[in-house]
Amino acid sequence: MGATHSSKRVVFDENEDVNFDHFQILRAIGKGSFGKVCIVQKRDTRTMYAMKYMNKQVCIERDEVRNVFRELQIMQELEHTFLVNLWYSFQDEEDMFMVVDLLLGGDLRYHLQQSTRFQEEAVRLYLCELSLALDYLQQRHIIHRDIKPDNILLDEHGHAHITDFNIATVVKEGEQASSMAGTKPYMAPEMFRSYVEGAPRYSSAVDWWSLGVTAYELLRGWEMASLLRKLLCLKPKNRWASLARVQGSPLLADVNWEAVLQKKVTPSFLPNKGQLNCDPTFELEEMILEAKPLHKKKKRLAKSKMREGSKESSHSQENEHLQEFLENVRQEFIVFNRDKKCKGAPASEDAERDDAVASPPADGAGSPPDDPEAGTRKNGCGSVCHVVSKRT
Repeated sequence: MGATHSSKRVVFDENEDVNFDHFQILRAIGKGSFGKVCIVQKRDTRTMYAMKYMNKQVCIERDEVRNVFRELQIMQELEHTFLVNLWYSFQDEEDMFMVVDLLLGGDLRYHLQQSTRFQEEAVRLYLCELSLALDYLQQRHIIHRDIKPDNILLDEHGHAHITDFNIATVVKEGEQASSMAGTKPYMAPEMFRSYVEGAPRYSSAVDWWSLGVTAYELLRGWEMASLLRKLLCLKPKNRWASLARVQGSPLLADVNWEAVLQKKVTPSFLPNKGQLNCDPTFELEEMILEAKPLHKKKKRLAKSKMREGSKESSHSQENEHLQEFLENVRQEFIVFNRDKKCKGAPASEDAERDDAVASPPADGAGSPPDDPEAGTRKNGCGSVCHVVSKRT
């Protein structure tokens, strides 16, 4: 997985779908509950990205496929200065891949764990940048539902970006959400009440509450109390839950918001460029402990195909169900290429993609209380996988 570079640039057919072979794997930099992240370089353009990859079987077993598909549906429609933007998505026999902006400044959780003492000026800029991002999402009726230091990445210049739309939801205009999702210490009171009492539902105001909690955690005693009290107001109707309200704060009266959006305001906290701002054990785990390391994928898949060709087609019923789940995932996976989107894909290709990708589901698609079909599905893909009941 070393970062070796060839002097000869590889050329790929621009009409070919982007796939695993288009990238050189450099090193692992992070992991989540069912996915891992590594630094990659696109072989033809030599552009660096972060690649998140999720094992299909693990996603099926944990009933997470719906969340992956929903994240892809949401992210392919987004592009903002202070978001971690999606560039490509593809799949192979084992994994689903998402290739996104590479931000090497580390997440805010990492810096908190390094005992970084954030100055008020740094947090003030984060609030401005993240408010612009939340306003962008709010205009598109998207609730992120997991704003926290772990999901805020810094670029090498110290600017903040929101990442991880795995539990985000899209609500129809004029409607609200009801399912409980997120990380409890950062969840707004109305989300708990909605889950426990069944009413009232909640809006994107929950993201602004989470922003307030995050800012408070970063400050740890510094003064910004007046603004934070507004973000952390218990009653959603009285909470500052819009960009206009935040911009009206006396604390931010001198902020040039256009300069913030253009990244012309220099952050006071600059991540260390002389190191990777992540836990170095991720790379060791990938190299030593990982049963199916990414850098050996090509050889592993080739051997797997050879074994399948030599075996008799006798599978257990359980394995047949798994294969059916995997085939459903393969068929319904959303392939995305921002390069083609920017250039303008052929009309026929757009039509095929429109047919294959439904509109992002409204809130509740991944939540049993809001899902009338939840009790009839097999444990696996949820709404994207339907097992023929007569087999059981």
